[in-house]
Amino acid sequence: MSHVDAGGNEDEERGEADLEGGGQGGSPGVTTSPNQPGKPSHKPIRLSHKRHKALASKPQDFQIRVRVIEGRQLPGNNIKPVVKVNVCGQTHRTRIRRGNNPFFDEMFFYNVNMLPSELFDESISLRVYDSFSLRADSLMSEFKLDVGYIYDEPGHAIMRKWLLLSDPDDSSSGARGYLKVSVIVVVTGDDPPNERREISEEQDDIESNLLVPAGVTMRWATLSLKVYRAEDMPQMDDAFVQTVKQVFGGDGDRKNLVDPYLEVSFAGKKLCTKIIEKNANPEWNQLINLQVKFPSMCERIKLTMYDWDRLTKDDAIGTTFLDLSKMSSSGGEIEDAQAENGNTLSEVSSAASEVGFLPAFGPCYVNLYGSPREFTGLPDPYDELNFGKGEGVAYRGRVLIELSTQLDGKVDKNVDDISSDDILVAQKYQRRRKYSLCTVFHSACMLQEPGEPIQFEVSIGNYGNKLDSTCKPLASTTQYSFAVFDGNHYYYLPWADTKPVVILTSYWEDISYRLDSVNILLSIAERLESHLTSLKTAILAKVTETRLAEIWLKLVKNMIEDLNSFQLPALGDRPNVTALDLEIKKLRDASVGSLRQMASRIREEATDVKATVGDIEDWLDRIKHLAEEPQNSMPDVIIWMLRGEKRVAFARVPANQILYSNFSEQACGKHCGKTQTIFMQYPMDKNKGLKIPVQLRVNMWLGLSAHEKKFNSFSEGNFSVYAEMYENQAQVFGKWGTTGLVGRHKFSDVTGKVKLKQERFLPPRGWEWEEDWFVDPERCLLTEADAGHTEFTDEVFHNETRFPGGEWKPAAEPYTDVNGEKTQSPGDFECPPGWTWEDDWSFDSNRAVDEKGWEYGVTIPPDDKPKSWGAAEKMYHVHRRKRLIRPRKKISDKAVTAERRDPGEGWEYSSLIGWKFHRKERTSDTFRRRRWRRKMVPSDCIGASAIFRLEGALGVDVDEKASKKDAAKLFGANTPTVSCHFTRSYIYHLRVYVYQARNLCAMDKDSFSDPYAHVSFLHLSKTTEVIRATLNPTWDQTLIFEDIEIYGDPQTIAHSPPDVVLELYDSDQVGKDERMGRCTCPPVVKLNPRVAVSPKLLWFPVTKKGCSAGEILLAAELLLKDKVTEGDLPLVPPLRGEKLYMVPQGIRPIVQLTAIEVLTWGLRNMKTYQLATVSSPSLIVECGGEIVQTAVIKNFKKNPNFPGSVLLLKVLLPKEEMYSPPIVLKVIDHRPFGRKPVVGQCTIDCLEEFRCDPYRINSDVCMSARVAMIEAAHRDVVIDVEGGPIVTTELQAEKEDEAVDWWSKFYASVGEQEKCGPYLKKGYDTLQVYNNELEKAAEFQGLTDFCSTFKLQRGKTEDEEDDPSVVGEFKGSFKIYPLSDDPGVPAPPRQFRELPESGPQECLVRLYVVRGIDLQPKDTNGMCDPYIKITLGRKTVDDRDNYKPNTLHPEFGRMFELSCFLPQDKDLKIAVYDYDLLSRDEKVGETVIDLENRLLSGFRSCCGLPQTYCVSGINQWRDQLKPSQILQNVARLRGIPSPRIEGDGSSLFFSGKQYNLQDFERNTVIHPHLGPDRERLALHVLRDQGLVPEHVETRTLYSSHQPNLSQGRIQMWLDIFPKNLGLPGPPCDITPRKAKKYCLRAIVWNTTDVILDETSITGENMSDIYVKGWMPGMEEDKQKTDVHYRSLDGDGNFNWRFIFGFDYLPAEQLCVVSRKDHFWNLDKTEFRIPPKLTIQIWDNDKFSLDDYLGSVELDLLNMIPPAKSPEKCNLKMLPGMEGSVSFKKPQPNSLFSQKSVRGWWPCAIEQDGKHVIGGKVEMTLEIVEAKEMEERPAGKGRDEPNMNPRLEPPNRPDTSFFWFTNPCKTMKFIVWRRFRWIFIGVIVLLLVLLFLGILLYSLPNYISMKIVKPF
Repeated sequence: MSHVDAGGNEDEERGEADLEGGGQGGSPGVTTSPNQPGKPSHKPIRLSHKRHKALASKPQDFQIRVRVIEGRQLPGNNIKPVVKVNVCGQTHRTRIRRGNNPFFDEMFFYNVNMLPSELFDESISLRVYDSFSLRADSLMSEFKLDVGYIYDEPGHAIMRKWLLLSDPDDSSSGARGYLKVSVIVVVTGDDPPNERREISEEQDDIESNLLVPAGVTMRWATLSLKVYRAEDMPQMDDAFVQTVKQVFGGDGDRKNLVDPYLEVSFAGKKLCTKIIEKNANPEWNQLINLQVKFPSMCERIKLTMYDWDRLTKDDAIGTTFLDLSKMSSSGGEIEDAQAENGNTLSEVSSAASEVGFLPAFGPCYVNLYGSPREFTGLPDPYDELNFGKGEGVAYRGRVLIELSTQLDGKVDKNVDDISSDDILVAQKYQRRRKYSLCTVFHSACMLQEPGEPIQFEVSIGNYGNKLDSTCKPLASTTQYSFAVFDGNHYYYLPWADTKPVVILTSYWEDISYRLDSVNILLSIAERLESHLTSLKTAILAKVTETRLAEIWLKLVKNMIEDLNSFQLPALGDRPNVTALDLEIKKLRDASVGSLRQMASRIREEATDVKATVGDIEDWLDRIKHLAEEPQNSMPDVIIWMLRGEKRVAFARVPANQILYSNFSEQACGKHCGKTQTIFMQYPMDKNKGLKIPVQLRVNMWLGLSAHEKKFNSFSEGNFSVYAEMYENQAQVFGKWGTTGLVGRHKFSDVTGKVKLKQERFLPPRGWEWEEDWFVDPERCLLTEADAGHTEFTDEVFHNETRFPGGEWKPAAEPYTDVNGEKTQSPGDFECPPGWTWEDDWSFDSNRAVDEKGWEYGVTIPPDDKPKSWGAAEKMYHVHRRKRLIRPRKKISDKAVTAERRDPGEGWEYSSLIGWKFHRKERTSDTFRRRRWRRKMVPSDCIGASAIFRLEGALGVDVDEKASKKDAAKLFGANTPTVSCHFTRSYIYHLRVYVYQARNLCAMDKDSFSDPYAHVSFLHLSKTTEVIRATLNPTWDQTLIFEDIEIYGDPQTIAHSPPDVVLELYDSDQVGKDERMGRCTCPPVVKLNPRVAVSPKLLWFPVTKKGCSAGEILLAAELLLKDKVTEGDLPLVPPLRGEKLYMVPQGIRPIVQLTAIEVLTWGLRNMKTYQLATVSSPSLIVECGGEIVQTAVIKNFKKNPNFPGSVLLLKVLLPKEEMYSPPIVLKVIDHRPFGRKPVVGQCTIDCLEEFRCDPYRINSDVCMSARVAMIEAAHRDVVIDVEGGPIVTTELQAEKEDEAVDWWSKFYASVGEQEKCGPYLKKGYDTLQVYNNELEKAAEFQGLTDFCSTFKLQRGKTEDEEDDPSVVGEFKGSFKIYPLSDDPGVPAPPRQFRELPESGPQECLVRLYVVRGIDLQPKDTNGMCDPYIKITLGRKTVDDRDNYKPNTLHPEFGRMFELSCFLPQDKDLKIAVYDYDLLSRDEKVGETVIDLENRLLSGFRSCCGLPQTYCVSGINQWRDQLKPSQILQNVARLRGIPSPRIEGDGSSLFFSGKQYNLQDFERNTVIHPHLGPDRERLALHVLRDQGLVPEHVETRTLYSSHQPNLSQGRIQMWLDIFPKNLGLPGPPCDITPRKAKKYCLRAIVWNTTDVILDETSITGENMSDIYVKGWMPGMEEDKQKTDVHYRSLDGDGNFNWRFIFGFDYLPAEQLCVVSRKDHFWNLDKTEFRIPPKLTIQIWDNDKFSLDDYLGSVELDLLNMIPPAKSPEKCNLKMLPGMEGSVSFKKPQPNSLFSQKSVRGWWPCAIEQDGKHVIGGKVEMTLEIVEAKEMEERPAGKGRDEPNMNPRLEPPNRPDTSFFWFTNPCKTMKFIVWRRFRWIFIGVIVLLLVLLFLGILLYSLPNYISMKIVKPF
């Protein structure tokens, strides 16, 4: 179908992905080979609708696994990222890492049990936080997607995809890093997909592996939701305040008791409109903006209307969802289809861009549904419906909204007001037109319990809701009628020829153009579906190729015709067309075009019919998907059944199904004006429709009032409209009159409460009276209960009462009917004319009654009769009754028609007012009434459509003085009654052929049921016989319904006949019969019975609570009997017994004598029955009525196999496989005292796989290869020990380089070449790794070729969720082949001939457990400490000491050797437990292997065959027998001559072929371990024989808590060696590899261009530089250099050596780090982390925190080549920086291979969102292995031994020192150098000042001396 088929069979897997997405291709239309790695898988965001088909609507177990692998390019400096994953309210967090590219590799499991539909709306959020130790973590970025999105991906998973993270608050910020994750959703019963690391992934390329496909960039979008207004909100608040207002004369307003607001939630965000108080029709006119990434991973916007409450919690009014996938399109589906048709790429892309569109919606109303509208003060039992859970049962208003999408916009406000212009624009979308709806009720049957009178109400929106006063009263309810017993099981409403009619007029927007398109597409889909069903049935029934091709051609031809004539209504002239309408029309036209091309292509090119079925199903899906209309503002029509005033059951009919359209015939709804069958349902039914409230046949027509005239052509029968009133009288002192009427009026309505007068009746406008008032008694009183029946049972209940403990006395009303109404005594019953009594009155004992037929009860006042009855008499019982019955039979059809004609005076009588009325007067009656009616006719137009004009009510006698309130109450009390009168009825004859059923539910404790069926057709029902103790009953019964009266035209009946409904019951001796499910079957209608077409038996599904509960094989035919003589009807089928008819020849399956050979091998694992062990069982095999039994197993413990192994049954089986009955196995245990209980049973449905041709030579291995070997062993054990120097080879092996081990072989086999060393080059064997259990490998037939295992079950199926308990296993097999009918022909040879001995034998079992994958975590830290525990028979091996701490992927590498006896110890249980020190060890999961099957299988699964025969080395031969011996056994077994081997063993002749050793070993390396030629050649030949090769299988672990969910997987294999064949070879050594010690020596020489971060005291920029380094994952081993103080130019000198020791696995290229997570942990956790080195430059501050200046992260496997000089060193060297060479294909240069490298690397720091250089570092990096470390020692820093190379102290300038510790240097270098001129100046200045001072000081003295001159 699509170009993806290149990829083999992944097609089915991916389903919709192909359809929508263009599959795997690099670009659409270009076929890529499926295994090209690294190709982007472009697939547009898909419209998901396929997923929900498969999953049932009940809560299930799901497991969501999220694996966070690594992050890249996270923003921020020196961050400590941690990822928090939140799913369904559970949050897990990863460990904290450091750096911008953290590696996490942690897996989280989320186990949930919920409804699929709810789970798919949950979102998965991944948030990256920057972790702070003391305050709350800060959110850096996040990503959200829906669980449903993952579920729709192929394999329900996204594997190792990069997510583009973004800032949730700031939409403009762009990418904020990437996170690589795998997310898997595992459903019960699914195997999760395998995760494989691609080899190329080391250079993992983000762009091509982003989750959102390339080509579709993630963009921020704003979804603007305009909420205009709402209408029809139901009352939600109590009317208390309003009532108080009214009391004080205010105006109460009851209808506006609601305060609505709308909550919008999407992708975890919630926004609300404002609250508008007390308004049922609020106008918000608000705009709600949702910011999302588009294309969005979340699909549904949820709109919930709430009623705001002041004090209590807000109540939900209703919920609806907007599905983005339905209102947007990526154009993908068209691309796909066109690309297939070979269009050029440009055409395709232009077509696609025309069809794709962003989400848009409306302005359009969306309807809300939920619980019934009637307000009560009590809690609403159906409240959940208002939150959108389950199907809403009533309309709860509607909201006018509009949605548009803007890309890349910024919004200021989340909630804003809509501009007035927009409000005006929305006006045109609210134009209303008048619609008319007419519903004719043809029949209501299958009522289960009678009781109060029943009426039906039809409403659309609020129109027609009789309990709502906001709309005009309409004739929206039928009249009340009482149900009548149908004589067999059900009750029905006796409408006879006068069918009630309901008329509604309502006003809605005209969206006919939308619904027309929907109906046109649905009609195409419906035709296609019916053809597809007949095609599938034909394939099942194995019709001839030519016939199949005819059916297929018809299908394709009709499909092409439909698509060619396909035309949607034009949208041009419609005023209310929305943007979405235009887009959807474009999309539909384009899709239909592409489908048309595909259909034409498939007609020309298809060769295999069956292969196209999948494609046709896809077309059907696509058409149905196109037919979904998001903007459907027309509410559903809801039909309610009311019993009394109580709403009991409902049905919702989508309006488009019954809408009339004048566009084309296809545009009319499929049920428009046609009679349809509706099964109503109880609201929120816990039993999911197990019990049907009622089955309706209705005819509905909905159309614009403008089209009313068209209704005439659809209507059948004559519509008549009557006004009606009742005349009431009471009997006082023996006289009838009006005096005793208490609280009643003389003339009233049917309730008797509303007073009416004849003269006040006025016909509605446009109508007039046709005749005068006349008396017309109710029809159902004239219809006796026995109408239409040939047999009938009269029933009377005999009642007695007493005081507690007293004597029983007749009750006040000794004889009543089932409802407690008074009836005649049995003696007064007269046999009606035309009937005869069959028997006398007897009591009915088939109920919960005692032996005299009484049932007892207690009356609780005010009731006068008990509510419940019991069968045992107790002292406190005060009331008892027994049901008396008397059958009568119809003998003549001359029913007294005269009596019917004359209804007397039309009175109906009742003993008390309000009791049930009856026709004949009785002595106890005190009240009577009669109905007066007056007919109306329309005054102008003639035709049925006139009834639509009946709006409003007829006149009501309102006294002028009465208040308005009363008028409102009476308004609508007396709407005219409309009925449809059929003048003519037709008599039909129905035959239902019930042949057999299969796979029914077990309802009894003995694992069986006693099924029978009530078969119901309209108002008749019959019951089949009960078949005891079987789940596969064959009734072989024809039920004949003689004269069925159906009103209406036979042609319409032929077109849509009423269904025959079968309800299956399990007959119980005690208690009530239980329901087992229901099945419907349309009868074949024959209007001319002379035409001989016999109906064909078909399997119809039986459903119970919405799930499948078996199938039933039946057919039905309905024959028109009018004017047909009896002779024309088909012959009466042959009788069986007195009254049972069999299924006649021609309809029953054709049978053939068939032989069934049963190999009964043995029973296993039988559980106890009634606390006693099963000790001597035997087996009964039943098929097609034949039974055969095995001999008894004498001692089940010693030998659980049957003594004689083969049974033969000769059975008449149908020739057609589809009719064949199942084989039933029953195990009975022979207990003391002759008890033989059934202790287990099993039903085998499909016999096809066991059919065989008895004359074919037994060439395939049908008996076990093992058998022959074991047999040989019993006779003589021959073990050649080949002479040969084994020792010498061992010595050679030791000399050989030990580079290879068993793990090399394993990794070489799984394709991880980088881990296996030189293994493959040496030409050694690889083994086969199966990704599932060996039993599931298709080529080995589940290892059940010798015998299959059938699970035995017991007990009833309580709940569909639980499987019935498995109580044991039967091992055996069947061969089925036809026998000739001619007794002279000799019987064919028997199939099961040469059988092995069935005695026990001792075996040695070796179990190798390699590793665990994805184990379920059991500890709080999301990890597990797994160890293995093995149970075999009574032995248990517990490997608790070797547990693997803290891992989900343990490498066990353990071998266990046990001996056992088969078949007793056949089940080997391998369990994985989680080690806990203090609490009990928890079981993770277990897997069970059936060793017996492995031993007995012909595929020789006990020890796999390696590729070569080696006598030494790691691949040494381990089997007991040599290849040549095995080959001889195979030959003997297959009945062919033994192989002939030439002398030198270079060639061999086997089964007619010559084999040469050279042919096999032409291109292989011959290594010294190989054994002799003859054995090698024998082995090569053996490997051609389809036997099990040497292998490792992957087994899924399951636990009893979540029985079908994988709890992880283990890889292992198993060898079994029967001890009588001698010793096996040596076992393999699979101990896990150990990590090697390495050491990374990093010498930091210099830094340069470091940011100068500080300012010194003296104002110059400087930095105190030091360098810090560590290997991620080993942060505790951080190392720092010394500090280069006061670097003024950014240069630093260090000559400092870092030494990091680490453990490294060269094979896996990962470092192994073991450390304790917390100090209180017991064990170290082992992590595997890629080897990286982080180098950071820091500025040292003594008194504040050090400042970070930049960092570089070096991946040791992909080294960034360093620059030779600092000038060439820049940021472009780093990946992910602007201008950097795209890091798609860096040259992989691993430091491990280079050993050492020296140069300059840049360190980056982020400033204002940009990366800048923070400095450059010159380093030497060297990797040293453990040996070298000793040879070439080196010390950390510059410590001793300072060598390799020797590091000199750094040549730092004198200025580099720390001022605090060196004051003199500080003076010399800081103070003197900077300020010396100032110092000199100051000194000179001081000297001058000193001089002046001295001068001034000494001057006066001097002068005075001068003057005085004393000397």
